[in-house]
Amino acid sequence: MEHGNMTDIVESNSTECQMSSIDDFRNQVYSTSYSLITVLGLVGNGFALAVLIRTYRQSSPFHVYMVNLAVSDILCVMTLPLRVLYYVNKGQWYQGDFLCRISSYALYVNLYCSIYFMAAMSITRFLAIVFPVQNMRLVTENRARLVCVGIWVFICLSSSPFLMSGQHIDEKTNKTKCFEPPQNGKSVKKLVVLNYLSLVLGFVLPFLVILLCYAGIVRALLSRTSAARRQRDTGTKAIRMIVIVLLTFLISFMPYHIQRTIHLSFLSRNDTTCSERIAMQKSVVVTLCLAAANSCFDPLLYFFSGEGFRNRLSSLRRSVTGSTLHRTARLKPIEGSKPGENQQLKAS
Repeated sequence: MEHGNMTDIVESNSTECQMSSIDDFRNQVYSTSYSLITVLGLVGNGFALAVLIRTYRQSSPFHVYMVNLAVSDILCVMTLPLRVLYYVNKGQWYQGDFLCRISSYALYVNLYCSIYFMAAMSITRFLAIVFPVQNMRLVTENRARLVCVGIWVFICLSSSPFLMSGQHIDEKTNKTKCFEPPQNGKSVKKLVVLNYLSLVLGFVLPFLVILLCYAGIVRALLSRTSAARRQRDTGTKAIRMIVIVLLTFLISFMPYHIQRTIHLSFLSRNDTTCSERIAMQKSVVVTLCLAAANSCFDPLLYFFSGEGFRNRLSSLRRSVTGSTLHRTARLKPIEGSKPGENQQLKAS
């Protein structure tokens, strides 16, 4: 289930045709895309996390998942500048072996943590709408925290073997490389097996869970009686979440997983032409950028479908405004008094 190595294997090949044709395109697209994703991801998720933390007293199970998703996104985008430096330097790594391993690992962890947190949020919304009575007993903040811990442990442990591959020296160019694929056949075969494991456990399974939850939500909303339609706000938030999550999967996660699987099979063929290999590699660059961009879509999920997120934002704004007015009132001199009188009042 490794993200960096499985992705980067499709970015290079031993032939001069591919190396000379893809490097410039890869360096330009990655450096530009990762820079933009870093800025948008840090601003969006940082702002959302600040609002969620400042309004922690209004906590709920959905709030717990949003906090963990925001933390995952921030940890990921904080490593993207290292990738930008690598591609700006035209494939030369200067940051050391430890950061090489961590930056590849973090991107992978974010990708699959995002998928699993979205699945957990979808299940939570499903239970709230389809089984509202049981939801009060089954879904609690403590259980949501336990689910989040389980997701972090599962994803982090499943990716730990890939922390073992870091920087290496390219014998042809004598450059220090990172995010590059293994060159021997055994490593490639292992990577193909890991790809299918991550495809099933990291993408297909949670996506099927999400689709089943959404089918149940839509069915429940359509079959509501007029008396139950007073919960219109819950239904609206559910529809918004369905739209945002499905768009995130269709734009970020699905193209990457489909393209990665196809290309790993493509690499085993010996009858491919130079132009086919270049086109396939360029598609990998594009789909990986889209996968990394999921960090920019998640703030939309908080704002449009998060439980009371806009109310949290409004209450935070009111508290900040109130504290500002309070400080201003304390600093404002007493009307009609002179500076000397103010000093006497303070002394008294």
